[in-house]
Amino acid sequence: MVTVEFAASLRRHVAVDTQSVPAGSLRAVLESALQAAPALAHYVFDDQRAVRKHVAVFVNQSMVHDRVRLDLALQPGDKVLVIQALTGG
Repeated sequence: MVTVEFAASLRRHVAVDTQSVPAGSLRAVLESALQAAPALAHYVFDDQRAVRKHVAVFVNQSMVHDRVRLDLALQPGDKVLVIQALTGG
C-alpha cells in the first residue's frame, strides 16, 4: 500500500485522514486517496485534472515536477504528501 497524506493547509478546507491505497501510478494513487474526500479534488486538481499550480506533491520527500501526466509508478511503502504551496514574504 501507498500512504497519502494531505497537509493541514488542505485539510482545513475538507477533512480527510491519511489514506492507505493500492500502489500504481501517481495519478491512480491520488484519485484513490481522494475518494475519501471527493470535495478536496477541486483543491488538488484543475479542470484538466492536472495538479494545480499552488499545490505541491512529494513522493518520498522528492517533489514531483510533472503536474500533468502523473505517471510516476509508485511501489508499496511509498509515501505521498500533498501540500498547498504558499509564497510570500
